Amino acid sequence: MRLPNLRASRASGFLLILVVVAMGSSGCGSQAQSPPAAPPPPPVLVMEAKVADVPIYSEYPAQTYARDTVDVRGRVDGYIEKWLFRPGQEVHAGDVLYVLDLRPYEAALEQAKGNVAQTQADLEFARNQVALLQAEANLAAAQANLIKAQQDVDRLTPLVKEDAAAKQDLDAAVAALDASKANVRANQANVDQNRLSTRTQIASNQGKVEALQGALRTAQLNLEYATIKAPISGLVGETLVPVGGLVNANSQQPLTTIVPLDPMWVRFKVTESEYLAFKKRGNLTQSSLTLVLADGTGFPQNGRVENTANQVDPKTGTLDLQARFPNPQHTLLPGQFGKVRFQTDIRKRAILIPQRAVQQLQSSQTVFTVGPGDKVELRAIVASDRVGESSIVEQGLKPGDRVIVEGQLKVRPGMVVRPAPYLAPGK
Repeated sequence: MRLPNLRASRASGFLLILVVVAMGSSGCGSQAQSPPAAPPPPPVLVMEAKVADVPIYSEYPAQTYARDTVDVRGRVDGYIEKWLFRPGQEVHAGDVLYVLDLRPYEAALEQAKGNVAQTQADLEFARNQVALLQAEANLAAAQANLIKAQQDVDRLTPLVKEDAAAKQDLDAAVAALDASKANVRANQANVDQNRLSTRTQIASNQGKVEALQGALRTAQLNLEYATIKAPISGLVGETLVPVGGLVNANSQQPLTTIVPLDPMWVRFKVTESEYLAFKKRGNLTQSSLTLVLADGTGFPQNGRVENTANQVDPKTGTLDLQARFPNPQHTLLPGQFGKVRFQTDIRKRAILIPQRAVQQLQSSQTVFTVGPGDKVELRAIVASDRVGESSIVEQGLKPGDRVIVEGQLKVRPGMVVRPAPYLAPGK
């Protein structure tokens, strides 16, 4: 009895296993045949194309330079005793840079002062006219004697005619009168000679005083020149003559150089056609220039074109322009490279889109747009001028088109997307 029951149990268990396996196989088959769920539309950021007046900016490679660099030179000869600046230091006009040996120039100044004082004393003596005054006094005495002698002759003449006086006395009086006349003429000549001599001495000493005063002024200037000062404000360079070195006024080598920093000048080149276009629009000297430095930052002060070269370079076909930038903080140094940027034109009713939305493939340019039903469309466009991070579209778009700015790599034409507004950085 036990053996048949055991076989029946085994048969029942085996049948149960087959049923379970069959049910499992049936379930797996039904799951493999069910269709997968559709993925959600990918999100994209879009920007609506709009019409606006767009300013056009141009950039040109530029370099800074100092227009009024000054070579510091000695005006007198001498040995340097002091050096009062550091290379690269900012100095101001009038700051002392070098001091030469002052002793020779101090001695020359004292000698010049003494010469002037002595000549001024001679001039004062000449002006006092001592010899002339003595000669005039002698002339006055001779004229008085002449009058007395004339009176004696006038008194004795009628007496001699009346035999009231001796003829001998009259002859003596006439002789005395002639002698007095001669004496007057001699003293008059002496006065004239002294007067002429005095005028000559005064003029001569006056000339000497003026000449010696000029020599005195020269000695004073030489003493001042022995202290060499900065002629302008700016950045001073390395000294080329050390302490103890000889300064020669005729040397071709300067002692140092000073570079003015405010304003700073910037030089850049434009083509001949660009120059002519600027002249026609009249925006060459009126435009405000922005200077972009080598690290990409903008210089805070704006500049303007002040000068142009007087001819076009025949080798390059370019014209040199010079712009002036205020540099109150002395941020700019001569020789720096950068870019000059300024508005050269304005495009009326232009369509502007971000540059990142444009796909460049060799010579063709395309963008993805979102059309009706949020379906993606591929558009061929023609982009021209670039304005910052955006481009002006000449053909291929019209106002109101929704252009995909971000998410282009996840879409293809005909795909349905989920658009969201694109916000430019900083907005």
